[in-house]
Amino acid sequence: MTTALTPGRIAALLGLLVLGALTGAAGWLVVDLWFPAGLLLALLALLGLFLAGRLTVGGGLGVGAPAAGWFLSYVLLGVPRPEGDFLLGSSGIGMYAYLLGGSAAAVICATMRGPAQGPVSASGSRG
Repeated sequence: MTTALTPGRIAALLGLLVLGALTGAAGWLVVDLWFPAGLLLALLALLGLFLAGRLTVGGGLGVGAPAAGWFLSYVLLGVPRPEGDFLLGSSGIGMYAYLLGGSAAAVICATMRGPAQGPVSASGSRG
């Protein structure tokens, strides 16, 4: 199902991109601050944002915009500065779990089907 990109949808996608970047930066801070609970909190925030984006825009593009913003902030915060240090340091497995979990949440939300789309059968026809 494809829908036209209206100015309202484009504004919603840009807003979701910014929200994804903010959620990614906040998640980076929370994962480092409270490791086990912070990781769960950050992943739940991402999952909620991705689901809200999918429901707001009405398709996988609504997940792609916040996922792009989240990944952009993840990469920018993890790149070393010219001085040789990191803007936000990450030690341990928490940041890798955040990257893998956030990617999995984005893929799950982008590929899920809504109740209006109906079930998928093995023959390829919709039941």
